[in-house]
Amino acid sequence: MRRTLLLTLILALALPAAARNKKVAADVAQSGNSPVDVIVQFTTAPTQKHHDKVSAHGGTVKHDLSVVNGLHASMTPAQVDDLAADPEVTHISPDRSLSGVLNNAAPAVNAPYAWTLGLDGSKIAVAVIDSGIQDNADRAGVSTSSAHPVLAMLANIVGNADLNVPGSRKSRVVYSQTWVNDGYGALDMYGHGTHVAGIIAGNAYHSTGPYFTKTFKGIAPNVNLVNLRILDSNGMGTDSAAIAAIQTAIQLKATYNIRVINLSLGRPVFESYTVDPLCQAVEAAYKAGIVVVVAAGNDGRDNSQDTNGYATITAPGNDPYVITVGAMKSMGTPTRADDLIATYSSKGPTSIDHIVKPDIVAPGNRQVSLLGWGASLTSAYAQNVVPLSYYYNGTTTRNSPWYYTMSGTSMAAPVVSGAVALLLQSQPSLTPDQVKARLMLTAYKTFPASSSYTDPTTGITYTDQYDAFTIGAGYLDIQAALSSTALASGVAKSPAARYDPATKSVYFVKDSSAMWGTSAMWGTTAVWGANVFVGSQSAMWGSSAMWGTSAMWGTSGTQGFSAMWGTSAMWGTSTTDTTESTDILLNGDN
Repeated sequence: MRRTLLLTLILALALPAAARNKKVAADVAQSGNSPVDVIVQFTTAPTQKHHDKVSAHGGTVKHDLSVVNGLHASMTPAQVDDLAADPEVTHISPDRSLSGVLNNAAPAVNAPYAWTLGLDGSKIAVAVIDSGIQDNADRAGVSTSSAHPVLAMLANIVGNADLNVPGSRKSRVVYSQTWVNDGYGALDMYGHGTHVAGIIAGNAYHSTGPYFTKTFKGIAPNVNLVNLRILDSNGMGTDSAAIAAIQTAIQLKATYNIRVINLSLGRPVFESYTVDPLCQAVEAAYKAGIVVVVAAGNDGRDNSQDTNGYATITAPGNDPYVITVGAMKSMGTPTRADDLIATYSSKGPTSIDHIVKPDIVAPGNRQVSLLGWGASLTSAYAQNVVPLSYYYNGTTTRNSPWYYTMSGTSMAAPVVSGAVALLLQSQPSLTPDQVKARLMLTAYKTFPASSSYTDPTTGITYTDQYDAFTIGAGYLDIQAALSSTALASGVAKSPAARYDPATKSVYFVKDSSAMWGTSAMWGTTAVWGANVFVGSQSAMWGSSAMWGTSAMWGTSGTQGFSAMWGTSAMWGTSTTDTTESTDILLNGDN
């Protein structure tokens, strides 16, 4: 009997104190006798009385965590064990490190690989030509007093400073300028540019830590941003404003090391890219050594010309020198293996010039990024504000004050812009042609032959073939691009396509200035994959109008493009990740 009691006592003493108390998590004792950060939960929301309980046991309270009836405190394991005896304490656990489950865009394109290498876009600047970025100041001479009081801070684009300490915040929006005369300077009154900026550069400040189950981190979380606002509170703008902004980006290239321009906008193609002034502007940026990334457009469901959505790429995405980006659906998982093309993603070839577009695809459907406070999209479509419960590990029915969901090629383009920043940080000497060629060569090229989606509202089923006009050279793969040593020596000009009615086949037009086909490495099969074009049985090739003289190919009369930047909208309300959403799709906001 005595031996049994002695053995029991020895075993008990061999266990950490925390393990002997069911209220205390076993890993609290892992710090030995040193203080450890813990979360103390009580039967009710903590008051001063509960603060005093912690202090009475030698602990230090750091923060109130009322949402879990708790306090964040620093205590030794022995102090924790003593406090646990209090009947009002329900549980004590360490303030554990937690790696959040990333918003699915980053894992799908292997961005975390770049982060493990220390690549985060540092010292690279991306010019965001859009509806502005919500920040605390307009750095182009507009008084900060003009800033909307609700739009005073863009937390997810700042550095690592403590936002609660006055004067400690340093924005990575290094320059701002506006071409919109509404009194708000370069602040985002629409909500689109802020969302785009977050996909490129958000540092996940408000979704990082032990209380978050998902982390919404931009692709290049330490990149600088040049904010050039050309779209108003309705998402409308003009060619002249876009061109002026591109010109400004070129002028500021050396000052801020602008290596990338993101254009998540567009309009119909009215003329050949060789004379279109907007296309000429993006080509000027390309010639100045800036990589220009453009959204493909959201008109892939447009069958007004009986082309099943082909030939719907918008300008300036029709220019062969830019990187034109289509949108994929992440299907609610971090893996890319199950990802599918979004049926709204515009397809090539381009009108008039028949350029093979898009160049590449990236995640664009139901992307969570920064919310524009008081912006028109946020106000009009409040259902797209992300619920706190979606990423916060607590009991709450409130909406997030930071995050918003949008879909479209507008959201896919900044994923590529962030990837370009990472690649250029790794290899600053790369030219725009080498960047574009590298991304296309290393793109993931494993896709199904086709996929379909039925719109629950209209009942219409849309089917996509995974050809060069739908997914371009493939799915962005940052790890593969960073791991590759391939250096293009020619021009990465997107090729034109032609249709041979005799053989009912499609082929690339040879271009002596382009790198495609000049070597085995840059051959068309290597870059675009084995199944470059769909077969002759496709509806695209079955219609003579596609390659004939219809309005699709020579005039500006394509149905559905009634305004320069578009006015019609397609809005969705579904919050299911696996569905195809058109939450924020404007004919001109992509």
